[in-house]
Amino acid sequence: MPAPAVKNRREPAPPQSPWQARRRLRDGHALKRDAVILAAARAFRERGYHKTSLDDLAAGLGVTKPTLYLYVPSKEAILFECFRAGLRQIQETLDDCERADGPARERLFAFIRGYAAAIVGDFGWCMLRAEDQHLGVQMSRRIKLLKAGIDKRMRALIEAGVEDGSIRECDTRMTAFALAGALNWMGHWYREDATLKPLEIADRFIDFFNRGLKGH
Repeated sequence: MPAPAVKNRREPAPPQSPWQARRRLRDGHALKRDAVILAAARAFRERGYHKTSLDDLAAGLGVTKPTLYLYVPSKEAILFECFRAGLRQIQETLDDCERADGPARERLFAFIRGYAAAIVGDFGWCMLRAEDQHLGVQMSRRIKLLKAGIDKRMRALIEAGVEDGSIRECDTRMTAFALAGALNWMGHWYREDATLKPLEIADRFIDFFNRGLKGH
């Protein structure tokens, strides 16, 4: 069975204010909370965390600032939820890759494609920069633990490849760092109007890591 293809995961709906539309009561709270998180992620990416106020977010959604507190307790909590939303996309890709059959190398490549798509998406900035925003000790610790979990699972895929022979013997820790570093850097330089799309860039990374710099 081939390695899993990167799914076209449904991106959250644009942050058109759900307060302006009639919703069923049981759906309304979740939809509005998601709208707050998505609007915040886009604002943080555009203006930066510290330059974006809750007043800015409220105005963009067409609500009052106190209304935001019905869905999130603080601006720091909003950033953390943005971080988690992005990380969830990567975790879901890992879930697919871990469940799939086939050589671990191919499953690792599928993960790289999914990671690339997530890191340049709406929540990519928050995934990359949340730790740099002078958050409280507890919040910083939670972010580090979640990131460590992704790293551990990524290394496990590489180790599985070494075991099944699809990946040569290597320092799995350094290999994981190199892959994650290359993919994370995409979040800094990638632009939506770039000639290459995220999955095309991921395939070029895969080609490089797969074949290295060895000549004929």
